[in-house]
Amino acid sequence: MPKIKKPKKNGPPPEGYAKIEPTLTKYRDKLKTAQQKPDPTKSKQASLWIIYELNYKISRYVYEMFKNKRISRELYDWLLLQSYVNGDLIAKWKKLGYEKLCCVNCIATNTNGGGTCVCRVPKAKLLEKDPEKVNVECVTCGCRGCASSD
Repeated sequence: MPKIKKPKKNGPPPEGYAKIEPTLTKYRDKLKTAQQKPDPTKSKQASLWIIYELNYKISRYVYEMFKNKRISRELYDWLLLQSYVNGDLIAKWKKLGYEKLCCVNCIATNTNGGGTCVCRVPKAKLLEKDPEKVNVECVTCGCRGCASSD
């Protein structure tokens, strides 16, 4: 069986990187700012919400570019290897029912007490039980609903 050729970790970026570099740089700068200066008026968990949101946006941008064939497989793999994007989150997006997943923490059983995160429950089901709970936020990431059926 032939060996699978993996891209080098510290090699130069593949062709096409210059096209997406400004957007990635903008997101990475926002991410660095959010990590260095958390909002003192928010709780510790709530100040992490912007980081989860930016992680989602960076990963979704690269995933959509790859899915729509705007970047090559080589560049996509290189970005995964360089940890520009969240590979675990993208892997979940490829599975049925997780197409709009906001973060991996919302499906981890150890963070939700073994239950389902409120942002993963379809809004129609929330309305059935309590019409007041339409605008509920996830305590982990601040998401207001990432169920694929919404």
